[in-house]
Amino acid sequence: MNGGAKRPEYANNGGNYSFAIKSALFGVAVGDALGVPVEFESREDISSDPVTAMTGYGTYDLPPGTWSDDSSLTFCLAETLTKEYDIRSIGHNFVKWYREGLWTAQGKVFDVGNTTRKAIDRIERGIQAEMAGCTDEASNGNGSLMRILPLMFYMYNRPLAERFEITRQVSSVTHGHIRSVIACFYYLEFARQIYEGKDKFDIYSDMQTVISGHLSALLIDPAEVLVFDRLLKDDIHRLTEETIQSGGYVIHTLEAAVWCLLTTDSYSEAVLRAVNLGHDTDTTAAVTGGLAGLLYGYNSIPEEWTAQLARRDDIENLAERLDAGLAF
Repeated sequence: MNGGAKRPEYANNGGNYSFAIKSALFGVAVGDALGVPVEFESREDISSDPVTAMTGYGTYDLPPGTWSDDSSLTFCLAETLTKEYDIRSIGHNFVKWYREGLWTAQGKVFDVGNTTRKAIDRIERGIQAEMAGCTDEASNGNGSLMRILPLMFYMYNRPLAERFEITRQVSSVTHGHIRSVIACFYYLEFARQIYEGKDKFDIYSDMQTVISGHLSALLIDPAEVLVFDRLLKDDIHRLTEETIQSGGYVIHTLEAAVWCLLTTDSYSEAVLRAVNLGHDTDTTAAVTGGLAGLLYGYNSIPEEWTAQLARRDDIENLAERLDAGLAF
């Protein structure tokens, strides 16, 4: 795999920041929308009729282009960052999404993870947002990973240690266990290097040194670091599809997203591969799509997909406001 189409120009070449943000937000939302109609379907069932285009109805009986909580919470985070970095505001936006339909595709919430719902309930009861996420080992679903990407733009120029701490805070609004925090950190650091224009395989190799070294310096429990061995020690792109899992566990989602990115050469190939893994199709494709959107750029996303996307103009406006609010 060679990275496919011509790469967009970002930070190393004068910095088209607005385009990068647009590429990331639409990358998440399009991947999400591709996966919504077949969410929970097994890999075996999907293999008999693979997803090749934007479809609708299916699992939730919703029109083509409808995205789920993955994109909604991504946009809620981005909405806060258009004005400031404030954990309370992030938590407040998540409550408004769940209770009032803020940043929903069709005006209603139709999918929410149990861990995220519990955290939102705690915020409503007055628990500080940074402390609302569950910290037990069983609460390591992919609910913070799926929404974390806009944070990369806010943290871009900050030191590594500060980036880790900010990631911990934002993940912990819904998912406070160190495993979820590390998964978000790995994902954001991978995205950051894509943004810097580096080759995806070079990034993967560099992640093994950067992430391992930082976790060691933080004296993170070695047992937690071992959970990431397929990313931090192995060549995950050499694994077969049969060895890649695609359920709701945060490690499986992160592994699947990196595997899909490294074993394809375009945005469409990456997100379709993610969807056709089955099971948690919307989240696997949203997480994959965020990286692939950054890697290949907005113009690489098929226009027939973005044309069908719910609230397309609103997403574009959010990208513009986020760019202005971050004031690069």
